[in-house]
Amino acid sequence: MSKVAIVTGAGKGMGAAVLKRLAGEGYKVAAMSPSGAAKKLAESLGGIGVDGSNASATDTEKLVKLTLDAYGRIDAVVNNTGHPPKGALLEISDEAWLQGFELVHLSVVRMLRLVTPVMLKQGGGSIVNILTYATLEPEAAFPVSGPVRAALAAFTKVYADEYAAQGIRINNVLPGYIDSLPEKPERKSRIPMARYGRVEEIAGAVSFLLSENAGYITGQNLRVDGGITRSL
Repeated sequence: MSKVAIVTGAGKGMGAAVLKRLAGEGYKVAAMSPSGAAKKLAESLGGIGVDGSNASATDTEKLVKLTLDAYGRIDAVVNNTGHPPKGALLEISDEAWLQGFELVHLSVVRMLRLVTPVMLKQGGGSIVNILTYATLEPEAAFPVSGPVRAALAAFTKVYADEYAAQGIRINNVLPGYIDSLPEKPERKSRIPMARYGRVEEIAGAVSFLLSENAGYITGQNLRVDGGITRSL
């Protein structure tokens, strides 16, 4: 029986690379992005998709329902999204903070409300959230993204504790600067490996955490950042 994976934010960059990797490994895939690119890519890989945003509860429900109607199960979920608003720290509006929280944090909570009962009934499943290296080392360049993803990292640990014994694992991947972004010398100079990461390397890390090879790993933050973070 083929496993089934949902990937959000899969229209380009890291999300698209994850979708391709999982389809290549035999997963039946379902994807979503606002642009329509994820749906098109998923269908080209033999899967299914919807046009929508993971910040929308309605769109998320539509994606999960489509997946269950088509495949009858959900074994893996990869929560990926773009960066929320930026700006000078104390000039960021309440609306922008709320937008960032809904896009990054609440989107995952909503997804897990839908897929957790499915995974419990199946006897297990695996979830990976794609965050950022700035989750654990916040910096001014990501004034909303870092704090709200740090909140999601805390939620991940609480969820992991709640469902580990019932066969559901959840982990976070924390990318550094990846080649889906424009390369800037000042950023590259900070990276010990002296290069941007490749989207395929992020996809490989996600694939590992979803796999049985990571069967004893849950509630963790895996940095895939070329060594840019300094904390132990």
